Amino acid sequence: MPVEMTRQRFEELVSEALDLIPAEFAKAMSNVVVLVEEHHPEDPTILGLYHGVALTERTSQYAGVLPDRISIYRQPILAICQTEDDVVDEVAVTVVHEIGHHFGIDDNRLHDLGWG
Repeated sequence: MPVEMTRQRFEELVSEALDLIPAEFAKAMSNVVVLVEEHHPEDPTILGLYHGVALTERTSQYAGVLPDRISIYRQPILAICQTEDDVVDEVAVTVVHEIGHHFGIDDNRLHDLGWG
């Protein structure tokens, strides 16, 4: 049975997950915003998604653009979790995974590091 949780509480968990990011990495994040959305419009099973240009791929031409976005999808995460502790863990993994993409780390390497 999926966990029931208010959007406000879920957003708090995302904020707490962001607080787990080491300060040197948080400072290095550039022009990116983290948003909570209900689900991906085309694939309701995706837990999170990085939309943007990774720091490793930005050139001198990267200027005057809207912030990159990290979307954390509430409904799919709640659907795969059985307890609030499961949600806390899954949110943390998803947030770190998507921030990894912001830093240019691909899925295979993230999985190798345990953030799959």
